[in-house]
Amino acid sequence: MGDNIWAMQKLLALFLVAAMSTPAAVKIEKTSYKGWPNCYRISNGAVELIVTADVGPRVIRYAFVGSENIFKEYPEQLGKSGEKEFQLRGGHRLWVAPERLETTWAPDNGPVNIRVDGDVLEARQPVDAAGLEKTILVKLGASGSRVEVVHRVRNATPWDIEFAPWALTMMAPGGRAITGFPPRGKHPEVLLPTNPLVMWAYTDLSDPRWSFTKKYLMLRQDPAVAAPQKIGLFNEQTWAGYLLGSELFLKRTRAMAGRAYPDFGSSFETFTNDEMLELETLGPLERVPSGATVEHIERWSLHRDIRIPSWTDEELDRVLAPLVE
Repeated sequence: MGDNIWAMQKLLALFLVAAMSTPAAVKIEKTSYKGWPNCYRISNGAVELIVTADVGPRVIRYAFVGSENIFKEYPEQLGKSGEKEFQLRGGHRLWVAPERLETTWAPDNGPVNIRVDGDVLEARQPVDAAGLEKTILVKLGASGSRVEVVHRVRNATPWDIEFAPWALTMMAPGGRAITGFPPRGKHPEVLLPTNPLVMWAYTDLSDPRWSFTKKYLMLRQDPAVAAPQKIGLFNEQTWAGYLLGSELFLKRTRAMAGRAYPDFGSSFETFTNDEMLELETLGPLERVPSGATVEHIERWSLHRDIRIPSWTDEELDRVLAPLVE
């Protein structure tokens, strides 16, 4: 009898250890959010995302559970729908490049179709005014903060269209964007240019919100400075971070060397004004036949207790290299 009790206790202990080591399941549930009755919350207990169904496709929130949204929100635009003009609203959205009012700025102010397949949520917009069907798929890992975000754009017009998928994430004010240049080399071993650094007509590199090291580019969001700033670059291993307080948002994508990219060859762009800062990645520019779909994938993560005491290559390498890799 004693042996049986001991065996049962051992089995129970093993079961408890296994249960404690099993990652929390991803839960996707319908919810309301800031005036929109039809939203979907995706969570694994550590982080959560909110995807809107009344407008979009949009990921309006990404945060540690119980923490502030690291994405920008425009309070006066939340909970609304049906506007005739495009609304920034905040969060993460899908556009097409190059930027044109008639295609890029087509409104996304109506309901989207939501489909949940296991731990994957798909938000698909009906064909918009430009003749494009945009879809965002969100897959959160069972533990930690890693998210795979798949962007798809289908050409629903009767003719071929040239465009590139463009994924834009609007960050809450008060932080700093960080991105890396492609690997550096030395003269005269490397004589040819390695990558573009792209300016807009309003880009002002003397603006103190910009800072540069040999390996990194940084842009600080300042609510007291309204003048917009933007820059673009190409990096085969495209990545960008946004440090807000001690929380760091990272997004990564793989760019394809040798392919044509919009905006003088940019796979990454960052923009800021007094309201927010955007981290933007782009896919290659291509002529998309009628009925065909292009796809662009980003991978996100959130990190806590990130401290960068000095904005030097050494400190940035120490903090960011393990996270980006």
